[in-house]
Amino acid sequence: MDLSYRFDRDVMDRAAVTAIPTELAILMVGVAARQAASPTARAQSDLDWTAPAAGLFAPAHGAFNHEVELVLNGDEPMLLTGRKEA
Repeated sequence: MDLSYRFDRDVMDRAAVTAIPTELAILMVGVAARQAASPTARAQSDLDWTAPAAGLFAPAHGAFNHEVELVLNGDEPMLLTGRKEA
């Protein structure tokens, strides 16, 4: 698996692709490690997170918009204008 995110395989001019300098990469890893080990990060990891309400992000019917899902599946004879057909 290639996780380098370098999409330069078909590029003729390889000089156009810029690699991150090693020193900058080491600096970024150090900053991330210090932030992860900070007292604030440790305190937040100890917080008891509550789960979001089931109806907000994971409705029981599984669709973002239940009415549109019914129309698209043909289960409900309703136009997308919101008026029911006779």
